[in-house]
Amino acid sequence: MIIIPARLASTRFPQKVLADVGGLPMVVRTAKAVEHLDDVVVAADDEKIITLCKEYGIKAMLTSTTHKSGTDRINECAQLLDIADDELVINVQADEPFIESEVVSLLLKRLNEQKESKETFVMASCYNAINNESAQDPNLVKVITDINHNAIYFSRSPLPFDRSGNATYFGHIGIYGFTKKSLYDFCALDDAPLEDIEKLEQLRAIYHGKKISMIKVASTGFGIDTLADLERAKEIFLK
Repeated sequence: MIIIPARLASTRFPQKVLADVGGLPMVVRTAKAVEHLDDVVVAADDEKIITLCKEYGIKAMLTSTTHKSGTDRINECAQLLDIADDELVINVQADEPFIESEVVSLLLKRLNEQKESKETFVMASCYNAINNESAQDPNLVKVITDINHNAIYFSRSPLPFDRSGNATYFGHIGIYGFTKKSLYDFCALDDAPLEDIEKLEQLRAIYHGKKISMIKVASTGFGIDTLADLERAKEIFLK
């Protein structure tokens, strides 16, 4: 199941998820990009999003307005849907209208491998290679991994520090997968100090010793975090 958390009350970019992207509201455009892969539900904090999604044939559910993160929002949605504990839940951000099917498919493959290996905590995400200029952008989260392809750390700063002059940078793609049980367990963890400092909720898992399996992918998609990103997206659809 794919659940898309959609918050109307965005502080940096108000009502971002409703912005027009190529003739469709952003959240709808994102849902349409992945609806052929699995069941899709939008977990929203406002009836305006619910009504809009239904106009386009997208299932949507109203969730609390007090959630601190999108992961908390999809967890509430998963509990309300009463799906099985071992069902896979993919969190696709509402501001990722260019998410590629191949990326979601690779994530599903890795999650199924984790399930088959009987791991007690199942969580995975994706990353791709980025250039030095992109690494300087605080809106693009960087990640480093260990030899087993598990995340060591995520940061808005360039990571690692390039003292040697030979650093390779990897950008985190904001898509996560869990089993429903692992999603619940993640949300039950106490907040981590670094999570609040970096404003990156995935650091909660690392702080508590949980593994996040990372998949390297080839992706040209990008999240829409700013008005400049929105203008870039509009230009792509005009071509």
